[in-house]
This record gives sequence, C-alpha cells and structure tokens, in this order.
Amino acid sequence: MSQLATTIALSLAVVLSIALNSITHSGATIGSLLVCVSLAVSRLTLARSLAIALLAVAGLIVAGGISGAPVQDLTLILSVCLIFLVTYAGKQRKAARAAEAREAVLAERARIAREIHDILAHSLSAQLVHLEGAKLLLRAERTAEALDRVTHARDLAKSGLEEAGRAVSALREDPPELPVALRSLAENFESTTHRPCTLHISGPERRLSPETELAMLRTAQEALTNVRRHAPGSPAEVELDFGPAWCDLRVINPTSAGTEPSRTGPPGTGSSGTGSSGSGYGLVGMRERAELLGGTLSAGERDGVFLVHLRVPA
Repeated sequence: MSQLATTIALSLAVVLSIALNSITHSGATIGSLLVCVSLAVSRLTLARSLAIALLAVAGLIVAGGISGAPVQDLTLILSVCLIFLVTYAGKQRKAARAAEAREAVLAERARIAREIHDILAHSLSAQLVHLEGAKLLLRAERTAEALDRVTHARDLAKSGLEEAGRAVSALREDPPELPVALRSLAENFESTTHRPCTLHISGPERRLSPETELAMLRTAQEALTNVRRHAPGSPAEVELDFGPAWCDLRVINPTSAGTEPSRTGPPGTGSSGTGSSGSGYGLVGMRERAELLGGTLSAGERDGVFLVHLRVPA
C-alpha cells in the first residue's frame, strides 16, 4: 500500500474511532484510535503522521465540545500525544541502530579490503625481490643461487595465497601478541636476507586493541619489505616502545654507503635507503591505518638512517 493510501485509510479510521467513541465511550474505540496513531508514526513520514495526530487531537476537541465532557477528551488527547512521542522515539532508535549497523558493515568491508591488500602487497613485493635477484643471477650464470631465489619466490606466493584465504576468519580471531609477531617478522627477515634484524622492546608490555596491533604489525611488515626490496644489503632494526598514552614503532635501516649488498645476493642489486619515502601505495596504506586509529606515521632519511615511525594511542 502506498503512503497516500495508508494516510487516507488511517485518517478515516481515526475519524471513525472518534465518532464511535463519542457514542459508545468504550475501551475498544479508544484502543483503536491509539493504534491508528501508532501505525501512522511507524509507517508514514513525519509530516503525514503528524497530520494524522493533529487530526485526532482536533477530532477529540470537537467531540468533547459536542458531548460536553472535555475532561475525558483531554485525557484522550494527552494519550494520543504520548503514543505519538513514544512511537516516534522508538522509530528513531531503530533507524539509528540500522545506520550504525550499516556503518559497521562498511567499516568491516574496508578493514578486510585493507588487510587483504596489505597481505598481497607484502607477498608480491617480496616475490619481486627474489625474482629480480634470480634474473640477475641467471645473467651471471649462477644457476644454483638463481634456483634458490625462485624457490623462495614460490614459497612466498604459496604462503601469501594461504594467508589471504585466512584473512577474513583471522580478523575475527585473537592474533598473537605484538612482540611475538614482530619477533617472527625479524626472524623471517634474517632468514631471507642473511642480515641481522634486531628487535628492541621497551616499556611495560601489554595487549592493545586488535586494530592497533594489526596496524603496527602491517606497518613493520611493509617497512621490512621495503628494506629487502630497496636496500638488500642493509640490516634492519625494529623498536617497540610501550608508553603510558602512546605506543611507538620504529623500523630503521642505514642509508650510508657502508651497507654493502648481501653476500648471497646478485651483483649490482645494492642501493641505499628503503625508497619508501616516495609515494608508494604501501606508505599510503600505512598512513591511512595510522589516521584511522588517531595516530601518525612518518618516513624519511635522518642522520644516516631511513626511519619509519608509527605512533598510535595506547
């Protein structure tokens, strides 16, 4: 039924209820009147429902004047107003809950999309590093080392696909503690680059919100991937500081010429700095995560090192 037809039907029902109540003075007619007002509020727009409520009030005033019992009709008028306000308040609460649910769904979709992007970006970037190294090794006729790089790239592709497949369910599970996850990242860096990656943790360790821990973990992951990709001969250092109000994550690698290429890497692959100070999408994603949490992220060269610094509320 259209809004106009519903409005007409409820208006007629209100008039009929008032007319019958002025004759019978029964509880059924009073209940019918209040139900009509409640239905008008719940099913119609505010303007239409308000018009029906005013029609009911005007009808009761006229009926009271004709019957000579204004006190009784005044009670009915107050009841109509109360029903209107209570039903309207309930309708607004329901609409607010629906809006919150929609926002939660959109936020969850954005979070899942961000997480899957970061997983795949990390995996694909690391694969590119190994495949580029394999290409240079093949040109240098170092076949065994090239095969090792291709094997690493295959393993990364496999683990990336598995992690992406688990992303949605993993987002709803309790992840490992942040220091444990960072230690795993540091060990992976050392095993793939044969360069040291030290982890320093200061302050009283504690669990942060899942979103905060995930953002810090993905930032460290992206920063270490940049070190592997743009400074393959460079060691790295990860610092995690638990402060009373803020939590700081720093990923540092030297940018000086003293950082030679990895001994296991192909010739000609060394460079200085992570290269993430440009406009790479990885850095954009990290900054978006930080801003969503009310934090900040900075990245750039400073005193001979390249520093990625994430600060988020603790």
